[in-house]
Amino acid sequence: MNFLRNILDKAESYFSKGSKYEKFWPLFDAPDTFLFSTNKITKKAPFLRDQIDLKRSMFFVVLALIPCLCFGVYNVGLQNKISSGIPFSDAISLPLYDLLMIGLLSVVPLYIVTFTVGGICEAIFSVVRGHEINEGFLVTGMLIPLVMPASLPLWMVAASTVFGVVIGKEIFGGTGYNVFNPALLARSFVFFAYPGQISGDRVWTFDAVSGATPLLAVSSNNSSDSYMDALVNSSTGHIYTWSDMFIGFIPGSIGETSTLMVLIGASFLLLTGLINFRTVSGVMIGMILTSYLMNILGSSSNSSNLMLFLPWYYHLVMGGFAFGMIFMATEPVTSAHTNTGRWIYGMLIGVMCILIRCINPAYPEGMMLGILFANALAPLIDYYVVKSHKKKRMKRFA
Repeated sequence: MNFLRNILDKAESYFSKGSKYEKFWPLFDAPDTFLFSTNKITKKAPFLRDQIDLKRSMFFVVLALIPCLCFGVYNVGLQNKISSGIPFSDAISLPLYDLLMIGLLSVVPLYIVTFTVGGICEAIFSVVRGHEINEGFLVTGMLIPLVMPASLPLWMVAASTVFGVVIGKEIFGGTGYNVFNPALLARSFVFFAYPGQISGDRVWTFDAVSGATPLLAVSSNNSSDSYMDALVNSSTGHIYTWSDMFIGFIPGSIGETSTLMVLIGASFLLLTGLINFRTVSGVMIGMILTSYLMNILGSSSNSSNLMLFLPWYYHLVMGGFAFGMIFMATEPVTSAHTNTGRWIYGMLIGVMCILIRCINPAYPEGMMLGILFANALAPLIDYYVVKSHKKKRMKRFA
């Protein structure tokens, strides 16, 4: 590390104030502050010493995403083999190395495009504004490929990344000022601009082989007697069990298929205090209560909509619910900031997700829209929570 420190110290004179390349200081500052802690000393009180700054906390989130990424790479290779005609029982017995290599060939290009395009956008805005490169894109760049199908064309990944970074964050002022989650905006851009590339039953596998996700299989099936009958891969005949969906052996976005990996990452984030349990609990409570309500409505109406009969524990492992609950809903910038507000905000997401899944047949995955809707209302929720606290205090000391 001393070798890197010496190189950065020598290069600093070329970018410092008054030098020839002063305007490009953010490009030098980004690797310097990412690799090393600051050596600046405060001159006046208050004094606070803490090694966990914003860049380190972002790095912890990246660490929590690694289980989802690793399993996602493996599952891309597995689904590739299944879509080519190999039975599930045979495909899962193939050498781990072969499946990982197939997955890497699909996932790595997505990350190269995302970080290159997003990094250029961040650098341009930082140079023009004259401030340091925002470290928030480290997490956003990790999230964007994880919420996309592996078969998505790279130019669409680039376009969605530009939209998520520029429209979702930079026009509001950069990291800490954005209203909506940039990664979710990137996904919503692809969904609404190119719906055929991110929805339907031919997008989650390769070589145009049909492979609907379990959530799509249930929501689009009106002929089966129960949701269990609908959980069958039409091309392979494999029945998706709850354990398959919990572990992640299903088609879907790269990082969203495995609820188990998501919970491992969630445990790390909860232990380090980077996410608040109130938001997560609120999402779960809202989802469970609304699921029970939909089950009651489905039973009383004798509807052919199988989503109305889906138990809450199936909603948990289907689609992007678990991933969105842990890594999207809890984002510190766009979520509620008061404790009471976090409960309301989380419950709103859970309710909206199930309502969209069950009531709107055109869009079975309701987690993305549920979180974006709650993002828009988070400041209003906090406003009324604080206002309520003020009224209670005024009555108390009247």
